Amino acid sequence: MKSKQNELNGEQRQATRHLLQLCWLPLFMVLICAGCKQDAKVAADSNPKAAADSNPVGTYALESVAGNKVPCTVQHEGHALGVQSGSFTIKADGTCSTKTVFVPPSGTEATREVSATYTKEGSRLTMQWQGAGTTTGTMEGSTFTMDNEGMLFVYRK
Repeated sequence: MKSKQNELNGEQRQATRHLLQLCWLPLFMVLICAGCKQDAKVAADSNPKAAADSNPVGTYALESVAGNKVPCTVQHEGHALGVQSGSFTIKADGTCSTKTVFVPPSGTEATREVSATYTKEGSRLTMQWQGAGTTTGTMEGSTFTMDNEGMLFVYRK
């Protein structure tokens, strides 16, 4: 009898763990999909002329999220998520993409990739994400900054 109860208890714990893993993954996907918010903010230009003359094409490494140096753990809507690494690639053909490696509380590393088209006006890039909304970002020298719902994603070339 005791053995049966322990087996059921173990099955319930495993089922609960799997349920939590399934809940965290979509939540983190929303967090990382920085291009999905229609009214994202833009970081201010400190030197509009220098930024307007810069060529944004290239690959940028994710340096920080919400002021935390990557790899880090960030809080979003009361949940802690690990961000291991990321990149943002801007191509000359007007397309861009982002790839982020993260670890939800389940501990299983996952990768999220999203693509967009962009337009550039001075130092500002406006990105239209496939199947999602638009965001804007700012180029300043070799740094690209995106503000998604108050969470800054800073990338450096």
